[in-house]
Amino acid sequence: MSILQRLRQMDIRKGVVSLATGAGAIYLLYKAIRAGIRCKPPLCSASPICIARLAIERERHGRDSGELRRLLTSLECKQDEYAKSMILHSITRCVYLLESEDNSVKIQALNTLKAFSGIRKFRLKIQEHSIKVLELISTIWDSELHISGLRLLNNLPLPDFVHPQLRRVMPALMEILQSDYILAQVQAVRLLSNLAQKNDLLYDILNCQVHSNFLNLFQSTQPGSLLFEVLVFAERLSEGRSSPHYRAVKWHYNQQSVHEALFGDDSRLADRLLALVIHPEEDVQIQACKVIVSLQCPQDVGVRPSCPPSHSCFNPGE
Repeated sequence: MSILQRLRQMDIRKGVVSLATGAGAIYLLYKAIRAGIRCKPPLCSASPICIARLAIERERHGRDSGELRRLLTSLECKQDEYAKSMILHSITRCVYLLESEDNSVKIQALNTLKAFSGIRKFRLKIQEHSIKVLELISTIWDSELHISGLRLLNNLPLPDFVHPQLRRVMPALMEILQSDYILAQVQAVRLLSNLAQKNDLLYDILNCQVHSNFLNLFQSTQPGSLLFEVLVFAERLSEGRSSPHYRAVKWHYNQQSVHEALFGDDSRLADRLLALVIHPEEDVQIQACKVIVSLQCPQDVGVRPSCPPSHSCFNPGE
């Protein structure tokens, strides 16, 4: 059976050619052709192929691209492995440069790439487009797009060449964290927690400007899933700023910075943490205690025999 016949049989050729929802869709096509898929996987499948197929079938509208049509058509010809790899790479780049696509197309493309990011042979190619994903989530205010883009980034090791772009989008990440959409907030703070472990990004995070009500993120009324993640974030920031490497430099912070909100002289973080020690969820309790310990003791305890009171955010009675 020819490739065109397969595509007609699966009733997806029109959707693929007119839309090309993302690089993952092309990977599905390539994988399907090689494996000789004869039937659709069950809708309940969580495999990357199933997710990618759904991404194609759910996105049958949008703008046509002659360049994508040419690249897709080239897959119908007999190609060696290297040629196919280059074609797939070109399609990936082409999809991410299509600024005219609407948000739903971008979201499906990001979801498809997330599905394929767990496959090692595709991960490096997807990783090359981290900067573009950061650009999308920092310039388009759409909660669903934020969730899809951040999930993808959280599933990828971000290389050093992405760090300059991360610095530029840090304010946008903080805005997402302070939004009122829980799923997006959780994904944003997970990414920030990972970045807080990078020495060259720690100051950029600590000096990033936040709203005056930033500590509301630590209120006991917040969902447990979000509370746990922001507590992990606070612990990593506390550990990072207490490290000998970081303390070797005298840093200056903006008045409305993350540092001042969490660790400044007027911060009320201690009150929030003490309230969370009796939170109904055990994970939140434990994580709150970890933050308290990190605030009490600097990281170079091997050099200092005790934790000086000056490093504590708590009064002696507390």
